[in-house]
Amino acid sequence: MEKEKAQFIFKLAYSKKNWGAKYDRLEHFKRFPNLKKIIKDLENIGWLIVKKKTNYTGISLNPKHKKEIIEFIEKYLPHLRGIIR
Repeated sequence: MEKEKAQFIFKLAYSKKNWGAKYDRLEHFKRFPNLKKIIKDLENIGWLIVKKKTNYTGISLNPKHKKEIIEFIEKYLPHLRGIIR
């Protein structure tokens, strides 16, 4: 499950560049089988910002935890070390 979380966070951080006020629709992440649990866990520890709109739910990474988020990604996906800044 932790590796899947790291993959999800990496997708937001690197390919989507969703930090802070930049949101992406939750529906773009359907490929993650445990998406609801991942969202809940990350929101509870404060790493994820969730905005519920009438037509969709937007998600973004919390820039206040950028250092911890990058360390988490590098721990579970070591081949990505140094890619995210």
